[in-house]
Amino acid sequence: MRISRKWLSQYMDVSDLSIEEMADRITSAGLEVEGIERLAQGTNLVIGQVEECYPHPDSDHLNCTKVNVGDEILDIVCGAPNVAAGQKVIVALPGAKLPGGEIKKGKIRGQVSNGMICSLVELGVDPHSLSEEQKSGIEVLDQDAPVGNKDPFAYLGLDDEILEIGLTPNRSDCLAAFNMGLEAGAILKREVKLPEYQGAANVGGPTKLHVSSTTEKCPLFLGKVIGEITIKESPKWMKELLAASGMKSINNVVDISNIVMLETGQPMHFYDKDAIVNQEITVASGFDEDYVALDGVTYHLLPEDIVITNQSKPIGIAGIMGGDDSKILDTTKGLIIECAIFDHVSIRNTARRLNLATESSIRYQKGIEPLAASKALDRAVQLLIEYADAKMIEETVQYGDSGYTPISLSCTLKDINDRLGTDFNAEEVKDVFDRLHFEPEYEDGKYMVHIPSYRTDIEGKADLSEEVIRLLGYDRLPSTLPLMEMTEGKLNEKQKLIRTVRNLYCQLGLQDCLTYTLVSTQKKDNAILGLQDPIQLASPMSEERRWIRTSILPSLLDVVSYNHARTIKDVNVFELSNVAGTQGTRMHLAFVLSGLLQQTRWLQYELPSDFYTGKGLIETLFDHIGISAARVSFEANTEDVVHFHPYQSAKILIDKKCIGYLGKIHPQYAKETDCKDVIMAELDFDALVDIKKAKIKFAPVSKYPSVQRDLAFVIDRNMPVKKVVSIINKNARYNKEEIIRNVEVFDVYQGEHVAKDEKSIALSITFQSDTHTLKDEEINEVFENILQAIQTECDATLRS
Repeated sequence: MRISRKWLSQYMDVSDLSIEEMADRITSAGLEVEGIERLAQGTNLVIGQVEECYPHPDSDHLNCTKVNVGDEILDIVCGAPNVAAGQKVIVALPGAKLPGGEIKKGKIRGQVSNGMICSLVELGVDPHSLSEEQKSGIEVLDQDAPVGNKDPFAYLGLDDEILEIGLTPNRSDCLAAFNMGLEAGAILKREVKLPEYQGAANVGGPTKLHVSSTTEKCPLFLGKVIGEITIKESPKWMKELLAASGMKSINNVVDISNIVMLETGQPMHFYDKDAIVNQEITVASGFDEDYVALDGVTYHLLPEDIVITNQSKPIGIAGIMGGDDSKILDTTKGLIIECAIFDHVSIRNTARRLNLATESSIRYQKGIEPLAASKALDRAVQLLIEYADAKMIEETVQYGDSGYTPISLSCTLKDINDRLGTDFNAEEVKDVFDRLHFEPEYEDGKYMVHIPSYRTDIEGKADLSEEVIRLLGYDRLPSTLPLMEMTEGKLNEKQKLIRTVRNLYCQLGLQDCLTYTLVSTQKKDNAILGLQDPIQLASPMSEERRWIRTSILPSLLDVVSYNHARTIKDVNVFELSNVAGTQGTRMHLAFVLSGLLQQTRWLQYELPSDFYTGKGLIETLFDHIGISAARVSFEANTEDVVHFHPYQSAKILIDKKCIGYLGKIHPQYAKETDCKDVIMAELDFDALVDIKKAKIKFAPVSKYPSVQRDLAFVIDRNMPVKKVVSIINKNARYNKEEIIRNVEVFDVYQGEHVAKDEKSIALSITFQSDTHTLKDEEINEVFENILQAIQTECDATLRS
């Protein structure tokens, strides 16, 4: 929000305050002044007249001039291409301090120069507000400019100071200069006098204008015909205020529409009356076509966009920009005024998609007070009559209503002091409500206040308390030490488990990642172990950030793809983050492996990132957190064969409940994500948290020697090796003691000397007792039982 000292001075007397004092007090009241800007800068300036101008004898682009500054004539060398005799100009005298430095007497290529003829750019004027001619040369003043005037900024209307105020989302009312003036008056304790314009639009004769809406996105539309106007230059005060707001003056009629928007916060649009066939305007949606807007650019309309139409043809993009075919021209004789309320979400979506951040769209997006449309129409009619010679005014036509209901709130002095911890008296509080124009009524310790229509942020007693402390000063709050219960600082069980997982996987060679929570529709559709009913943002930053993710892997694959594209092949990453759906939030654990997980070139050691490595990472994690291998199983994945390779992936089960998936990426999905031959997994981490973990038990290390026996079988290639291991463990007892301490599969072979439908597996079994040294006959008895069980249950053939 930009507002200038001159603008505030129209409503109140601030002559005794510096711009810095005003900024400090406004900031202290909760409206942060982010910067102070002066329209122009420079000292020791004067208006002069060029008496003579001739080429520099030693330069092909410089000119020597003699300039009358009122009390003397100065020799000045000037490099501007547009300097000429007879011009009125701005002269910086020796000693003048400009944004670019200090001006000094000197010689330029042998010619004396006692000052500088200035351009507005050299005086610090914003180049965006200047024409190309003004930017390329010195500023040539009108012939009525008084020679010798030592305040050229005042003559040009550049003697103004701008406050750049950062508004909080709940104070969009201050985008209107009238409301900001009332707010500043309350803060600075000044009497505010706004222009008297109420009811100015209540004049007019019969009209043929018809306005309507076929969409619910336009609850109110006001229209008014001004039959005759005069297009001419705007008054000086209007041009100065527009310039202070960063707008260029065009003509009196267009400037009035802009100044009314800045004053009331209500965007409005003026249409050339002759361009509106049959004086019929309808607000509609459902268009899917190209449209040329006021800026001459062609935009494509979509069905969800709100459009102003005439004869079923677009004449404006509602709340954003009018059309090129109905704009105000120098030849315009009459106009139709539009003031309306539009759905702010729809305006935001359209403006973002079309990349049109206009002053109108910004105000609609942030919210406009309910009565702003009628206020703006009154003010516009008043200014058109005064500055555009408006005649043949017709009555106002209205579609719908604003739905405004006045709000009155009550509270007691005790309520306010108890909430704030203060001891304000009744008069102080009433004075605050008076300054805010809340029209307070105080009786028996109770306030009844009537909230102005523009203060849409005031909803309850807490808001009233906030207004009181805001204006009386936060320094009035008493200083007290907080009273807090002593709590033990420690991690809960879930936090401990999170830390354990992160430490473990980092130790094993993976890198911890943190990817975006917001994802695109494509990533949402490719969720792995995803939650039901994903959440879509009402106003996403972009299409790439439209959904709250329900799965981590699609985002993590982006990390791998990014690194692969930069020739980094060994990418092993994991992420532990929340995912969310409409039913709630869950924490997931995911990892992606590619290349080598570990490598020591000196020892010629490599650990490839393959399926078995991924399986080992999961088994290591489960063992580390107290979930025994007996409770864990891996079954063939038949459920998600879109993202996982159908023959190289598995479901992960604990106590026969699926908690995740592991496997090689599907070739088609790998092509879509640019992630070739990666191993990936995603687990429901909250399910791991909820699973009962085994307690740690300590047992003495056996003092008796262990014995290892190897055996090899040929079995059906579809037989899972886990079944063989399970049979071995079931036959591990001898005299009620389990004497098998470990079973290790060290080879699986398919190929020569083995049938195509078979495979050979080799295992190593470790025998050990806690009570005695095992004898050969004891080991042999258990070993024979194992052999017989495997041959019977697995139809296995023992290899010699």
